[in-house]
Amino acid sequence: MTEQRVLSQLIYELPVIQVTGSANVFITSIEFDSRKITPGALFVATSGTATDGHQYIETAVQAGAVAVVCEQLPSQLNPEVCYVKVTNSAIALGYLASAWYDFPSSKLTLVGVTGTNGKTTIATLLYELFRAMGHKTGLLSTVVNYVDTLAVEATHTTPDALSINRLMSQMVEAGCSYTFMEVSSHAVEQGRIAGLEFDGGIFTNLTRDHLDYHLTFENYLKAKKGFFDALPATAFALTNVDDKNGLVMLQNTTARKCTYSLRTMADFHTRILEHGFEGMLLDMNDKEVNVSFIGRFNAANLTAVYGAAMLLEADELEVLRVMSSLNSVSGRFETLRAPLGYTAIVDYAHTPDALVNVITTINQILQGSGRLITVVGCGGNRDKGKRPIMAREAVEGSWKAVFTSDNPRFEDPQEILNDMLAGLDPVQKSKSITIVDRREAIKTACALAQPGDVVLVAGKGHEDYQIIQGVKSHFDDREEVKKCFV
Repeated sequence: MTEQRVLSQLIYELPVIQVTGSANVFITSIEFDSRKITPGALFVATSGTATDGHQYIETAVQAGAVAVVCEQLPSQLNPEVCYVKVTNSAIALGYLASAWYDFPSSKLTLVGVTGTNGKTTIATLLYELFRAMGHKTGLLSTVVNYVDTLAVEATHTTPDALSINRLMSQMVEAGCSYTFMEVSSHAVEQGRIAGLEFDGGIFTNLTRDHLDYHLTFENYLKAKKGFFDALPATAFALTNVDDKNGLVMLQNTTARKCTYSLRTMADFHTRILEHGFEGMLLDMNDKEVNVSFIGRFNAANLTAVYGAAMLLEADELEVLRVMSSLNSVSGRFETLRAPLGYTAIVDYAHTPDALVNVITTINQILQGSGRLITVVGCGGNRDKGKRPIMAREAVEGSWKAVFTSDNPRFEDPQEILNDMLAGLDPVQKSKSITIVDRREAIKTACALAQPGDVVLVAGKGHEDYQIIQGVKSHFDDREEVKKCFV
């Protein structure tokens, strides 16, 4: 990447309403946070959920910004500054970031994965699959980002546009051919993926989540669908037709339409032949493969991985061979064996649908030969509507449910638990225990377990922290479970 670029070159393909001042000015950096402005910077004033960047235009100019991209021009214009008026600053930021880093996505085979559940697993397994087949590959995920083998900490499911393009630029420099990324509904709506050139999109499923942000399920669906609507005709759109919204995603896309399923005819179809806590034997498009994954939802995830690999023209037998050696993603149905003879499973399930999937899978494998004890909570400052639903699903599918804290954030943990308990009748409440402290809740669940039982610790999965009253402290469900084994 060059140290500086001329503004007129950066905005060349940007839909611009008005340019005030000279666009023939050298830009040394692009920022959307006024606190990061240095002399020669281009400041993009975006409207965030908490603050409006337009309030900080003057602050950015005083800090040395020589150009500003905004939706509304300030009342006082600095004659030394170029102001570029656009319809949507967030989308403009995506295109500017792409241009600044010399359009890295166009030099990669880029596949995005969207949906409520399964994004991390599918994106990560595609990354591992293609690396195992000898390709340098990049990953953008909730758990961690990878520039080939270099791990980069992940702070969001989908990073901001500047971070995305910076990481992709590093992937290009590292010689990567493929990049697989999670695409969140927030990222679509906030324009974080604007300007990226996708070669494929995968839809997993759509269930209640993030309604604290989207407000309605229709808005949530529209955000996911927006990703597919924007795919080019040269890309593929692979959707899960077992989900009632699967075909909705394909309605307006010009991309090549493809389907996958466990239930019905599809381009990529899988049947579960055998399953247990050690893994499954699958029939994928009439070819058998043993995998170390558990549950129908993972069979669906693997079918998406298989389908995407086929659409990327990988060798089928090589794909199936490598899939048989892949392991579960960190914190996704992660199985731990206790010396006392029970099994502990740590899973990221934090939506009603994901929790039902995991509980159903465990009960199908147990077939009444053991009891299920479920530890679960709900996050603070998030969708309150799913709290009583989560509680009901946990109680209905378990011998005993232990309700506890997840990430309370700035809410009172007990109030969150009260919201969960409000969804239960007296009989259901009798099957539950409420313990605010998550460490004690896990200890209690493990103490209740007998040989043959399963303890499910749901909600946080790979996370190694807990946020209480805004303070982030180290906490890892897997570590806490292992302490109970001693």
